Amino acid sequence: MENSQEVFQPPPVTKDRRGDALGDLQVLPDDLICALLENLTPRDVARLACVSSVMYIFCNEEPLWMSLCLSLVNGPVQYKGCWKKTALHLENVAEEYLERCGKPLHFDGFSSLFLYRRLYRCHTSLDGFNFDVGNVERKKDLTLEEFHHHYDGKKPIVLTGLADDWPARSNWTIDKLSSKYGDTAFKISQRSSRKISMKFRDYVSYMNVQHDEDPLYIFDEKFGETAPSLLKEYSVPHLFREDYFEILDEEQRPPFRWLIIGPERSGASWHVDPALTSAWNTLLCGRKRWALYPPGKVPLGVTVHVNEDDGDVNIDTPSSLQWWLDFYPLLAEEDKPIELTQLPGETIFVPSGWWHCILNLETTVAVTQNFVNSKNFEYVCLDMAPGYRHKGVCRAGFLALDDGYLAAAEMNAVCDNNDLSYPDLTRKEKRVKVGRAKEDQECERAENGASKNYDLWKQDFCYDIEYLKMFLDKERDHYNSPWSPGNSIGQREMREWLSKLWARKPGMREQIWKGACLALNADKWLDCLLEICAVHNLPAPTDDERLPVGTGSNPVYLLSNCAVKILVEGGLEASLHSLGCELEFHNVMREVDSPLKNHVPEVLASGILYLENETYKILPWDGKGVPTVIEKSDLIPGKCKEVGFHFGVWSKTQFDCGKAGLSMNEAMNSTSSTRIWPFIITRRCKGKIYAELRETLSWEETQELASFLGRQLRNLHLLPYPASSKSGFPEVEQEMESVSGNSYLEHTLGVLEIPAEWKIFLRTLSRRINNAGSRLTNWGDPIPKALIEKVDEYMPDDLTKLLNPYQDEVDINKISKPCSWIHSDIMDDNVFVEADQSSCCGRNVMDDCPVDSGLNGYKDSGGDTSWHGSHILDFSGLYIGDRIYDLIPIYLDIFRGDSALLKQFLGSYKLPLLGSKQEFVDSGDRFRRLSYHAMCYCILHEENVLGAIFGIWKELRLAKSWEEVELAVWGELNNYTEAS
Repeated sequence: MENSQEVFQPPPVTKDRRGDALGDLQVLPDDLICALLENLTPRDVARLACVSSVMYIFCNEEPLWMSLCLSLVNGPVQYKGCWKKTALHLENVAEEYLERCGKPLHFDGFSSLFLYRRLYRCHTSLDGFNFDVGNVERKKDLTLEEFHHHYDGKKPIVLTGLADDWPARSNWTIDKLSSKYGDTAFKISQRSSRKISMKFRDYVSYMNVQHDEDPLYIFDEKFGETAPSLLKEYSVPHLFREDYFEILDEEQRPPFRWLIIGPERSGASWHVDPALTSAWNTLLCGRKRWALYPPGKVPLGVTVHVNEDDGDVNIDTPSSLQWWLDFYPLLAEEDKPIELTQLPGETIFVPSGWWHCILNLETTVAVTQNFVNSKNFEYVCLDMAPGYRHKGVCRAGFLALDDGYLAAAEMNAVCDNNDLSYPDLTRKEKRVKVGRAKEDQECERAENGASKNYDLWKQDFCYDIEYLKMFLDKERDHYNSPWSPGNSIGQREMREWLSKLWARKPGMREQIWKGACLALNADKWLDCLLEICAVHNLPAPTDDERLPVGTGSNPVYLLSNCAVKILVEGGLEASLHSLGCELEFHNVMREVDSPLKNHVPEVLASGILYLENETYKILPWDGKGVPTVIEKSDLIPGKCKEVGFHFGVWSKTQFDCGKAGLSMNEAMNSTSSTRIWPFIITRRCKGKIYAELRETLSWEETQELASFLGRQLRNLHLLPYPASSKSGFPEVEQEMESVSGNSYLEHTLGVLEIPAEWKIFLRTLSRRINNAGSRLTNWGDPIPKALIEKVDEYMPDDLTKLLNPYQDEVDINKISKPCSWIHSDIMDDNVFVEADQSSCCGRNVMDDCPVDSGLNGYKDSGGDTSWHGSHILDFSGLYIGDRIYDLIPIYLDIFRGDSALLKQFLGSYKLPLLGSKQEFVDSGDRFRRLSYHAMCYCILHEENVLGAIFGIWKELRLAKSWEEVELAVWGELNNYTEAS
């Protein structure tokens, strides 16, 4: 028997192949290796897969290939059954190699908890997530009064019955949508800056076969434009119809509505809605799992990054599914979020500033909209304000504060301890981080620390506007600080939004004023205005006149008979140059008695306002010499001239050249806040700005305006500019050579006989062309990436060719192009139109029509009023340069790309744009095209005019070359017959 017993043999030990297969890379954790692989190209990953067995495993991960594939796509994508096949298809890999993607190799002796968890997330089922703890109220037939009193701005609520009458309730199923919109492409949400879309039929196919840990889902803010009939199948519930953003034009209004469709495991990771707006979300089919935290309570695993330069906010967060699987179990009961499962037909309301995370438990279809109303208006304005501290506090509470500000906050805390928002007092840096759990042995440590971290929340932080506004940076102001790229609207649109609300909603002006004080420093500038009015014996502004008007970068006030502009854009030195240059321009215009003077507002007074010992003082200044307060302050470097226009056009042109090559941070540092502000008072124009009448003018009136602008630009460009020697320009010639950074250009300038005024213009362009690609990349959408990659080959290698050099009769190289005063900013809010004298019900409109300061001009006097161009405003951006530059804002902003209006304009302009000589030196055919010159200046422009171009001509986003864009946009210029 003993001999017959089998001897037990232990299973053979499988050798861990990780060390040998990875070599020196074995010291890296698996998650870091996977992160590094995402930065390679698909072809490099495919090659790396051949290095070793473990590299093969890493390089064939489906989540890796999803990331690689989505980095290749910029537009429609068609899923090929797996992401590796899809990526290789985009790389045009031969079909025979694609077939091998379905035959993976298998290896023993390797395990990875990180890869296992990713695989688990890819294939897990969410049936067990269908529960509801019932800590969100559900209501039906809620009145508007009840909503405002109990929930709006206070807490979430689930509302039933709001969508019962919608056609979408029965029509928005996957089958019906696929049948009707199968060939319609919708935008796909994923973690990339690229725009990815799928035809709906292709997306349904993807949903049915995918096994992604964070599946793609449709999140399309343009669905109303893509499929307009969808808008007819739902309506905004009556509780949410108050929306202050509705007052903006469609192209200015930030994204506010989204169609959301996604499969099981997809969803939205933790976030706070943009600009602290509120939102409603109605589910049409499927089930959604929601988690919510009140403002200031950063969820476990989430990191908030706030850029201290421009206030941009970025959230680093795990995917929705990963959070529920890996982080949620770490929370003690008292630290868990507010939770609910949303069912078809239900609408959830999310108040301003609330954190929320959504996980689709099955395939869902939903619609959501964000809105600004009386409850969150001031919070939205606060979030738009420059700076970073207040943005962080609104989202992360006391986590966003350092020790000094934390102490001040504790001293000033006045909030209710029972409020739903809590702080964490452990903030030590501007990156807010709350207990990120690890995928390894540190997980237990994170679990032990999670509750301890959240125990610190129950302090005095509360989401109250009076409390939050004390975290604004008082040293920054709206007109003179970088605008956060993450803001929902730009600075220009923000000012226009508040101006429109001020004019059209007089009943809510007190609230608008509070918002303007948060976003525009309106109270500070009103104090400045009151001092200017007192010194110059002007009537004090009425309540209607206390808000700055227009969309420009300086506070401008319209009083009964005059306009007051306080110059702050770019900082003190830039403001002094702007005012000095403008006053010199007026001086020249008077000396030569230019007809332009009849269409430029008369200057009544100018000076310097400054704060000394907390008291405002004013020093008159006509632009000549250097104001005493400036000379004493030592704020302006270099030797100051005592006579002439020290801060005139040549000094300003040199200053602008120096700024042309600065980064955003350098520019911001050079525009630090001061307590000195130049100002100018001009006579108020009668009429209205064109921006207010654009939609009401007839075609004939618009054509007349184009002719008017052509005549006045002719007058401006014929105006003599001061000789550069009078302003000491040659004295800085060597300095300008050192900053150009282009040795080839400097050599060319030495060979050609180029006037001094053109040299500084070329050096300015040189500094811009050096970083053209990076500037365009930073601007991003809608500028096509394919064109950005080709910008260097399109731009001239020799900038002097843009000035059309020629050889005179003795073979000396000279410049043909004329040089002129350039306004640089003739846009729809800088052009005034006036009612014809024969109209206005038979009265003399100049004498009898009342002025309405709230609407910036005459009150409407009936349908018979006709309008014509009268004045051009705001000459603070003047410089000396190429006449073509002035066509850019006129054509793109005022004419909105209408070539017929450009032709009308040119018919009145009649000045040379290329020059009188046609035998240009070795320049090539493209330099003979005016369109090429204009397109180059668009690319080199200090403002993002390319964004306007691709916004007007949307079809050009698919252009293959810059030449295609050039001819489509500026082709009419090539038909222009120049005359002198």
